[in-house]
Amino acid sequence: MITVISNLFSLYAYRLIGSSFNVINRRINNTITDEVFKQELLLNSSLVIGAALISGFFTFLMRQTIINVSRKIEFDIKNDIYAHYQKLSLSFYKRNRTGDLMNRITEDVSKVRMYVGPAVMYTINTLTLFTVILTYMFSTAPKLAAYTILPLPILSFIIYKLSKSINLKSTLVQEQLSKLSTFTQETFSGISLIKSYGLEKKKYNDFDLLSNSTKEKKIDLAKIQSLFIPSMILLIGLSNLIVIYVGGLSYINGDIKEIGIIAEFILYVNKLTWPVATVGWVTSIVQQAAASQKRINEFLCEEPEVKNINNGLKNILGDIEFRNVSFTYPDTGIEALKNVSFKIKEGEKLLIVGKIGSGKTTILELLARLYDPTEGEILLNNIPLRNYNLNTLRESIGFVPQDSFLFSDTIGNNIKFGNRNANHEMVIESAKKSFVHHDIDNFKTKYDSMLGERGINLSGGQKQRISIARALIKSPKLLLFDDCLSAVDTETEKEILDNITKDKERKTIVIVSHRVSSGSRTDQIIVLDKGEIIEKGNHVELIKKSGVYHTLIDLQNNTK
Repeated sequence: MITVISNLFSLYAYRLIGSSFNVINRRINNTITDEVFKQELLLNSSLVIGAALISGFFTFLMRQTIINVSRKIEFDIKNDIYAHYQKLSLSFYKRNRTGDLMNRITEDVSKVRMYVGPAVMYTINTLTLFTVILTYMFSTAPKLAAYTILPLPILSFIIYKLSKSINLKSTLVQEQLSKLSTFTQETFSGISLIKSYGLEKKKYNDFDLLSNSTKEKKIDLAKIQSLFIPSMILLIGLSNLIVIYVGGLSYINGDIKEIGIIAEFILYVNKLTWPVATVGWVTSIVQQAAASQKRINEFLCEEPEVKNINNGLKNILGDIEFRNVSFTYPDTGIEALKNVSFKIKEGEKLLIVGKIGSGKTTILELLARLYDPTEGEILLNNIPLRNYNLNTLRESIGFVPQDSFLFSDTIGNNIKFGNRNANHEMVIESAKKSFVHHDIDNFKTKYDSMLGERGINLSGGQKQRISIARALIKSPKLLLFDDCLSAVDTETEKEILDNITKDKERKTIVIVSHRVSSGSRTDQIIVLDKGEIIEKGNHVELIKKSGVYHTLIDLQNNTK
């Protein structure tokens, strides 16, 4: 309705301009006096200004309403996608690239917004204008109207073809820019490796090739875009020439009674030009939005493999038991665990050792319910782990992965990531427990020190210990250490484990490690090989067996 009112007042102004031309013509022919001429011209001028102001106001309302609504829709879609992303299982992220996930939540959502915003607005605007203008033009001068609109379909077709080509070239440019951005990001992230291998010149040459390719694609796009405006001006000018020529002949022949009609037709042609041009553009937007919505729906229709029970149990306490657990990774089909069974009593410490690829990390991922077992069952307090509320379960776990991921933020905020409500004293206490406080205290700005991407300005041991502090600040009931002490010496490892053991809160701790140095400080030890438990017991029992565990201790003692 707002669009209709805006266009009606806009077109009414054109009628007044045509009427003014008729007044001027009547004065030239001396059919009206100077006084009447001035009065009518002043009245028309006032009405034109009034109509323009009203039309402008309603145009403003139209744009505010439609564009604002489209922005809110974009906001909701992005939030829905982001929330859905966080619900999806770990296997989903192993199947899909980060760049693709980001593209769908940014570029694809923007394409959909363009459809529900500008595309809808211009479609309504075009339909309204065409209906009103063509109705008036054909009712006033049918022959002139028919000749006038002849170039408009040609203009629409040219714009459509150009838009299609522009979209294709734009896609190629965006893809090339993505490659360039990815290359640059990887280069800066791995700058220390590039320098140590002396690959600066090679990387510069690679970047130069990518830059030239990007430049060529952008020039190709610019060449197509440069045809857009000239094509519009040419065909608009052709329509205007037709109006002047055919309209002039019709006026001379008496088919058109008033000269103002020709002036009105020229204004109408120019008014219709942009809507006609938008037909191709809107068609292109609709096509892009449909493709983007399809891509968005592909991920929105993905169901998380690990499902949460909102009203599930929330008392995360008790013994943990693996009962005949087998697991095969869904994305690779690799069988990681085979018929694994063991039990951890509440408050105990378990050490899991074994060769690379023996299934150690998989046990931790199953405990955190990043995956569910393919066969068998995991029990907590004799109740299946699936029956517990997933959010409460993970809030009760302090997980320190192998790859210590740190954010580009202060050290203090990286530690507080485990508990956003923690105060500075709690941050320091956690850092002391993880034996990293002394290192942080030596930094110039201490806990306010900004970290580079993934903590690039820290050593491997410092990153691991900050990650441990982040887990400890949660005061979790279950601590999972995935070979997170590999970058510290055995003395520091001993200090950290002793600090955690001295904690007043009774924690169940599961440690995955290639080293067996911490075995004497744990209650249970499991030795894995090819996904199966080959040895199980405490430190003393396994030493007496003189098996794999005993061999590992001898090997590590001999390499010291």
